[in-house]
Amino acid sequence: MLVVHHLNNSRSQRVLWLLEELGVPYEVKRYERDAETMLAPPALKAIHPLGKSPVITDDGKTIAETGAIVEYVIETYGQGRLIPPAGGPERLRYTYWLHYAEGSAMTPLLLKLVFTALPTRAPGLLKGLVKAIAGKAQQGFVDPQLKTHIDYWEAELSKTPWFAGAEFTAADIMMSFPLEAGAARAGADSRPHVKAFLARIHARPAYQRALEKGGPYAYA
Repeated sequence: MLVVHHLNNSRSQRVLWLLEELGVPYEVKRYERDAETMLAPPALKAIHPLGKSPVITDDGKTIAETGAIVEYVIETYGQGRLIPPAGGPERLRYTYWLHYAEGSAMTPLLLKLVFTALPTRAPGLLKGLVKAIAGKAQQGFVDPQLKTHIDYWEAELSKTPWFAGAEFTAADIMMSFPLEAGAARAGADSRPHVKAFLARIHARPAYQRALEKGGPYAYA
């Protein structure tokens, strides 16, 4: 049986959601972040050398990276579901958003998380200096980059309800994490079409079942 090596509060939640949408039987093996560092536990390195999640094991294979896992699951178990037909413009959009989600979209979101956390982790005498440096980095680079991406999401979702077109696909599952993180860290849900997208995905029964399987999920 396919096993999802699932880290709490992580991008592996999307893998559970995808499997629920497709009705693929799977087992969840849970791992908990270190309460102080928020890093994955060393036990994950026994599954994959990088010790990160998501990772799945299936039929003797170990697959890491969310995008690669999504492609594998769709190819192996999808039977044509959650992916547009080959050759059309929707398929090209699907491929683009599938990879954009972990490529361009996550970089400024990760920087936002890092620069927000830095002052709280700095030694006492340096807190003021670190806070000032982190604030300037966010104001001068990170926040403008995030605004550009959020503007982009809003514009694209104003054209079609889903990222690849009129139909829900695995690309929307991939894009869920950047939009959820963008809402938590940068107010992306103040945009009407982004907010509506988040409401649509959160209302999906498979999304809710995945939350039950994966446990508490905070993406801030």
